[in-house]
Amino acid sequence: MTRTMFDEIGLAWLNGGGPEPATVRTASEVDDLPGLLATAAILRDAGHGDVISYSRKVFIPLTKLCRDVCHYCTFAHPPRCGERCYLTPEEAVEIARKGARAGCREALFTLGDKPELRYRAARAELDEMGFATTLDYLGHVAGRVLRETGLLPHVNPGVMSRDEIEALRAVSVSQGIMLETVAERLSERGGPHFGSPDKVPSVRRETIETAGACGVPFTSGILIGIGETRAERIDALLALRDLHRRHSHIQEIIVQNFRAKPGTLMAAAPEPPVEELQWTIAMARLIFGPDMNIQAPPNLSPGMLARLIASGVNDWGGVSPVTIDHVNPEAPWPELEQLAAETAANGKTLVERLAIYPAYARDLERWVEPALVKPTLDHLDAAGFARGPDRWSTGKAGEHVSGLPSAERPRGAGNDELDAVLSKARSGERLNEGEIVRLFEARGEAFGRVVAVADELRREVKGDAVTYIVNRNINYTNVCGYRCQFCAFSKGKMSENLRGRPYVLDLDEIERRAREAWDRGGSEVCLQGGIHPAYTGDTYLEISRRIKESVPGLNIHAFSPLEVWQGATTLGVSLNAFLADLMAAGLSSLPGTAAEVLDDDVRRIICPDKINTDQWLKVMEMAHGVGLRSTATIMFGHVDGPQNWARHLLAVRDLQAVTGGFTEFVPLPFVAHEAPIYLKGRARPGPTWREAILMHAVARLALNPVIANIQTSWVKMGREGALSALNAGANDLGGTLMNETITRSAGAQHGQELPPEEMDRLIRSIGREPVQRRTLYQASEAERVAASYGAAPLSEAINTPAREFVREGT
Repeated sequence: MTRTMFDEIGLAWLNGGGPEPATVRTASEVDDLPGLLATAAILRDAGHGDVISYSRKVFIPLTKLCRDVCHYCTFAHPPRCGERCYLTPEEAVEIARKGARAGCREALFTLGDKPELRYRAARAELDEMGFATTLDYLGHVAGRVLRETGLLPHVNPGVMSRDEIEALRAVSVSQGIMLETVAERLSERGGPHFGSPDKVPSVRRETIETAGACGVPFTSGILIGIGETRAERIDALLALRDLHRRHSHIQEIIVQNFRAKPGTLMAAAPEPPVEELQWTIAMARLIFGPDMNIQAPPNLSPGMLARLIASGVNDWGGVSPVTIDHVNPEAPWPELEQLAAETAANGKTLVERLAIYPAYARDLERWVEPALVKPTLDHLDAAGFARGPDRWSTGKAGEHVSGLPSAERPRGAGNDELDAVLSKARSGERLNEGEIVRLFEARGEAFGRVVAVADELRREVKGDAVTYIVNRNINYTNVCGYRCQFCAFSKGKMSENLRGRPYVLDLDEIERRAREAWDRGGSEVCLQGGIHPAYTGDTYLEISRRIKESVPGLNIHAFSPLEVWQGATTLGVSLNAFLADLMAAGLSSLPGTAAEVLDDDVRRIICPDKINTDQWLKVMEMAHGVGLRSTATIMFGHVDGPQNWARHLLAVRDLQAVTGGFTEFVPLPFVAHEAPIYLKGRARPGPTWREAILMHAVARLALNPVIANIQTSWVKMGREGALSALNAGANDLGGTLMNETITRSAGAQHGQELPPEEMDRLIRSIGREPVQRRTLYQASEAERVAASYGAAPLSEAINTPAREFVREGT
C-alpha cells in the first residue's frame, strides 16, 4: 500500500462519503505516518478552516468517590475521615462564580460513577441532603449553577439510564462519557478496568446510544496506551462512528493519551509516544471526516502542540484559568495567551466555543431544553462560537471596546483563499455569496486583514474626510399594527409590550419640530413612525406638504418602503403614482429602513407580517426610477448569520448596479435589551464586537465600487465603537439626531443628540477631517454650518396621547 490510499479516503470525504470499515482497517496497516498526517490535516482544514477551538471552563469535581477502580486513576478515592463525600451546593456555586469572574462560560461537572452503590458514607450524605442518588444531586447542583452564575453546565457523570439522561438534559447543554475502548479483555483480571463495572464497553456504548435517542449533544472518545492494540482503537472509533450516524449527536471525539501516575497500579506502565498519539488522531480524522470535532487535551502533551495540529485536531477541549485538571492534576493547563500564541504560530486561530459546539448551538430548538435556549443564546455569536471576551453590547454605554485586530500574519501563516477574495473586492468585481461569507468568518489576523484592506479602500475612495449631517428625527407616532419581533418602539393593541405611552403627533407639533431643527442649523428631518391603523397615504402626503410649506429649505428624508407600500395600498394607487405624489408634496429622499435582513428565511421570524424582500426591493427600484434617492440599511445580530448578510449585501449591490439610487449603506446593529424576540429567548443579544466591525468592513468591500459611502451609527455603536468603524471602512458618522427614540426604546443608553462640536472633536481625535453634508452628500452651505454651532437647547417635545391605545396603568 502507498500514500494513495489516504488520498483516496480524503477525496471520498471531500466528495461526500467516508470510507467503509474494511478500507479503514486496511489503511490503518499502512506504514506512512507523514502521508496519513497530511491527509488528516487537509480534511481538518476543509471542515474547520484556520480555526482551532477551546472552551473556557471551570472544573467542578462534585464528588471524587467512585464505585470503579480503574488502575490508572488518581481522581477517585475512598471516603476520608472528616471529609465530605460531595461538594455542597454553595461550594459548587462559589467555584462557578470564580469561573464566571474569570470569563468562563462552561461549568464542567466531573464525578465518579454511582459511589452510593459502594460506599455507605455516600448513601448517608445523600439521604441527609434529601437526594436518592448522586445523579439526582448532580441535577440539583447543576441547575443552581446555571441559574445563579449563568455558566452552561456540561456533565460527565458516567454510565446513565434514559431517565437520568433526560433529567440531566433539563439542566445541562451537553453531556459526555468516554468510551475509552471496545476491548472487553481490558476488563478481565489483570486488565486496567478489572473491578470497574461501569467501564465494560457494552455498558458505556448503551449510555452513548441512549443519549443519542434523547437528543443530547454528546462528548466521547478513546483513551490510548492502556494496553489496547491499534486495531482495537480503530474498532472503538468505528463503533462511535456507527452511534453518531444513527443519532448525529456526538459533537466531539477526544483522543486522550494515557499518563502514568504515581500511586496507581499502572504507575510504571509506558506512556504512548507522541507518534502513536498523532497516528490515532489522524485515523480518527479519516474515520469521522472533515466536520467532526477532533480534540486532544493540550496539557497532556506539553511542547507538542505543533505536532497535534499537524495530526488533524481542531479543538483543545476545556481549558480553565481557575481550576486544575482534577483528573490529571500533574498536568497544568497552558496559559490561554500561550495557547493562542502557539496556535497562531502554526497558522491557526484560537477561538472560544461553548460546551455545546457551533453546529449544535445553531440548532438549539433540537438540541437543548427550551429553558436553556435563552441562557445559551446569551453566550453565542452568529457562527455558534462564544461571544468575544470584551462582552461588548450594542447601545450600552460604558462597555469596554476592543481595539481593532492586527493584520500581521504569524510566521509561516498564509491564506491564499482570503487573499484572493480581498483582491477581487478591491478590484470592484462582484463577490459571490460564499466569498462574502468567507469575509464574515474572518477571525484573528484574518479579521485584521479584512479590516485593514477595507480601510485602505475607504481611503482610496473617500480620502480622510468624515461626513455627517445636522438633522432631527421626527417619529410621528409609536402606534403600530405590525408585530415586528425586534421592535421595542411601537405601541398599540397589537404590540408585544406597552413600555411608555402611545402617542400621535399632530401637524402643528411636527411643523414646530421641523422649524426648530432648521433654526438649530439642521438641513434634514428624518420622519418615520409606526404604521398607525388609521393612517393612509394621505397622512404621509399631508405631513410632507406641511413641512415643505413651512421650511422649504429643509430636506425631508422620510417614509420607509413599508410606509410607502402601505400608503399606496390604502389609497388604491400604484407605487409609482404614490411616489410621484410624495415628491410633489416635498419628499426629498427615502430612508432604507424596514429592510432588516433581505432574506425571507429571516424575515419570516422577525417580521412575518411586513413586506418581503422582493417588495422592499421593488419600492426602492421604483423610488429610484422616479428620481428619489435613498439609503440602504441592514439590522443584524438577532437570528441571522453570515449567509443571510451576504444575501442582503448582494441584493443591495445588484439593485444599485441597475438604478444607482442608493446614497449610502448603513449597518444597524440589533439592540436587544427591550426587544420582544430577545426577551422571549428567541434571539441573540445583538452582534458581537467583531461582527459589528466586520459588517462595516465587508460592506465597504462587497459594495465596491457601486456604493461609496458607508455610514456608522454612533447611537448603536457608541462613540468609541463608531470611531473604530471609521477605521474599518466607514466614512460617514450619520446624523446629529436632535431626537432619537427608536433605538433608546430598545434599551440603548447613548445620548439623543451629538452636536456638531462633539462630532468634530470625535472625528479629529482619530486624525480625520469633519465635513458637514446634506442628505445627498453635497457639502452643507456655510450658513447652515454656522447656524449649527452653539445651538439653543431643544424645547420640550409634546407627544399627544393616543388615548384609544392607552392601557390602564401606563
